[in-house]
Amino acid sequence: MRPFVYEQPADVSAAVAIASRFTTNDDQPTRANAQFIAGGTNLADYMKLGVAEPNRLLDLNRLKESELRQIRVTDDGIRFGALVRMGEAADHREVKERYPVIADSLRLAASGQIRNMASLAGNILQRTRCEYFRETSWQCNKRVPGSGCAAMEGFNRQHAVLGDSDACIATYHGDFAQALIVLDAVVHAEGSRGARKIPFAKLHRQPGDTPHIET
Repeated sequence: MRPFVYEQPADVSAAVAIASRFTTNDDQPTRANAQFIAGGTNLADYMKLGVAEPNRLLDLNRLKESELRQIRVTDDGIRFGALVRMGEAADHREVKERYPVIADSLRLAASGQIRNMASLAGNILQRTRCEYFRETSWQCNKRVPGSGCAAMEGFNRQHAVLGDSDACIATYHGDFAQALIVLDAVVHAEGSRGARKIPFAKLHRQPGDTPHIET
């Protein structure tokens, strides 16, 4: 595993500022930037495999904004904090009663140990589990832009038949994204240019010619 700097930003604005300072438009986005970590169930695996090689990890678990760890139910909907764990959301009484499609999607995902560690935001933004992405000896446009897609001529029975491109046929592996699309969910995001509201259906991009750009 590549050495990295570990930081615990105090709040969202600090996390955004650090990420903006160290993240670049490098041609290999898995290698040369700062990355956020919450549960780490996806990112840690890819770091061990040498797929993700961030030079700086920003641990979000100490952020002072308590709403990031809360599930808030209102008359017109429900709001999940980015750091809420999958298991917590799946077991939440009002989520099960009012939005069973979310509870069921989360409950049926992974093992109990993983659900208790993985954050909702991390599950939504996780990278593909395509075996050609995970193995660094194979060509992968998502991992190394312009290198080719080994899956095109390889074992691809479980790859995408919709939303693919000539550059990538990897599938998306988030567990409850479909439920959020059905419910017309909206993502509240913070970035260097301020706060934004993004319809969940528009959060992820089609691969096109730049499959390494996912959101």
